[in-house]
Amino acid sequence: MGKRRRATEGRKMHPGVLGGAAVAIVCGVGVAAYALSGGDGGKSDGKTVATGPPTAAEVRTTTRAFLTAWEKGDVAAAAALTDDRKAARAALTAYREEAKVSAVRLKPGKPATRKSPKVPFKAAATISYGGKDKRYAYDSTLSVARRAADGKVLVSWQPSVVHPELRDGDRLVTGAAGVPPIKAVDRDGGPLTAAKYPSLGTVLDGLREKFGKEAGGKAGVELRVVRADAKAAADGKGAKGGKGSKDAAAKKGDAKDTPDKTLLALSPGTPGTLKTTISARTQAAAEKQTAKRKQASVVVVKPSTGEILAVANSNPGGFNTAFQGSLAPGSTMKVITSSMLLEKGLAGVDKKHPCPKYKAYGGWKFQNDNKFQIKGGTFRASFARSCNTAFITQAEKLSNDDLTKQAQDVFGLGRDNWSIGVSSFDGAVPVQSHAQMAASLIGQGGVRMNPLNMASVAATVKSGTFRQPYLVSPEVDDRQLATAPRKMSGKTASALRDLMHYTGVSGTAAKPMAGLGSDSGAKTGSAEVDGQKKPNGWFTAYRGDVAAAAVVQAAGHGGETAGPVVREMLLVGK
Repeated sequence: MGKRRRATEGRKMHPGVLGGAAVAIVCGVGVAAYALSGGDGGKSDGKTVATGPPTAAEVRTTTRAFLTAWEKGDVAAAAALTDDRKAARAALTAYREEAKVSAVRLKPGKPATRKSPKVPFKAAATISYGGKDKRYAYDSTLSVARRAADGKVLVSWQPSVVHPELRDGDRLVTGAAGVPPIKAVDRDGGPLTAAKYPSLGTVLDGLREKFGKEAGGKAGVELRVVRADAKAAADGKGAKGGKGSKDAAAKKGDAKDTPDKTLLALSPGTPGTLKTTISARTQAAAEKQTAKRKQASVVVVKPSTGEILAVANSNPGGFNTAFQGSLAPGSTMKVITSSMLLEKGLAGVDKKHPCPKYKAYGGWKFQNDNKFQIKGGTFRASFARSCNTAFITQAEKLSNDDLTKQAQDVFGLGRDNWSIGVSSFDGAVPVQSHAQMAASLIGQGGVRMNPLNMASVAATVKSGTFRQPYLVSPEVDDRQLATAPRKMSGKTASALRDLMHYTGVSGTAAKPMAGLGSDSGAKTGSAEVDGQKKPNGWFTAYRGDVAAAAVVQAAGHGGETAGPVVREMLLVGK
């Protein structure tokens, strides 16, 4: 779904591209000749500069020399064996002074292949603080490369060489923790741990950072990763969660985009108890479903309250796509677009509505999946089959900001004011024009969402009112939950539920929604991504007082990929 192509599909190579390629080739020859002559102004010293990837022997020798110098505490010598001496020296000095590593043993492992420049190694460190010593072992990896300028083989410096959790600007610190630990519990009082629920690892770190003091615990002494502050970490790039998500999180007081992480407790402190909205049963099911797939993410919410019942990702220790992802939602966006068309009288559930094979707008030619069309059909039929052109035909009747206003004012999206308890991206529906505006109607263009956002959309349809999702009750810290400026009319909400139910019975969502009863509805979506063979599959649905949304990236149509994930959530959540 969400397919579109430009009206003019032929591509012409710009003449400057070929010329640029030719120049690059000539320059490459010149560089090679210069290197072989060893010349500086035509004067040769008779030496040649080594080229090509490092040999296995060079990788082994450089790795051992670097690790030996680091192990001995010879920071200058170790840094000199890297391609960024200044950064390496600062990090290795901090390793001793800030992380309080009094001694470390470093043992190189074997590269994955004989020609691999990457070398795994084991570190066994002794942390010394306040007269106490504690051992800490971990694994890391370094990579070796040849410097083009002089052919020297060096360690390619990255903060992760020191510790795999470190990124630019992060620090490894041992000392009194600024925030007390927490004992997070589910909605019924059962303990929540990363060991039992891997996808909650980063979430629990974020909850500690946000609510550690409110939970009433006592801080201990820890070795921890102190993340770069949100502004510095973003460095103008935003996060995968979308431009501005870090600043938005800082503004509203939620935990940082990536919270600090405790690596070792020298003196563990006393945790305070923090109750969350998580359902242990639903969380376990979500973990199971995402673990069976690559790049799957899912969120489950309770429409009547906004409580988040579960969140899970296939890569639990990585980026939290479920809460912070910024992806085109494809045809699941048609739920929001339909609410707008219904309110404006541009569509009616059982009114005739065009669904041609193609529809051009703003210089782009849009089409339906497999170029289908519905002759003499209704809007119900177009929604259920996810007809792209049925929505594009209405673009000329809309203002550029109509969809943006609908998403913000009715569904609470894109306002950068959600405060769920940890960092989240609140969706984006920017004002666009011409073809991009039309593409936004079907969840492409500049529209960006994640499973949290789309679960909230289904929840809003079910309840008729936007209720901001949250993990921790606002009563814990007296924060204000976001609200939407207005609610859709009862007539519009009823029409949307009718459309989504029909889609779950007779449309593209029929298979995943089979047997889930009359109080249910769904919408499928597939979002194309440049350079990706298969689209991202989306699915959002509700059943009773449970709403869920999932995305499975680079996997195919939503009904086949994300649909089964959401189905399990609705079955368990009921």
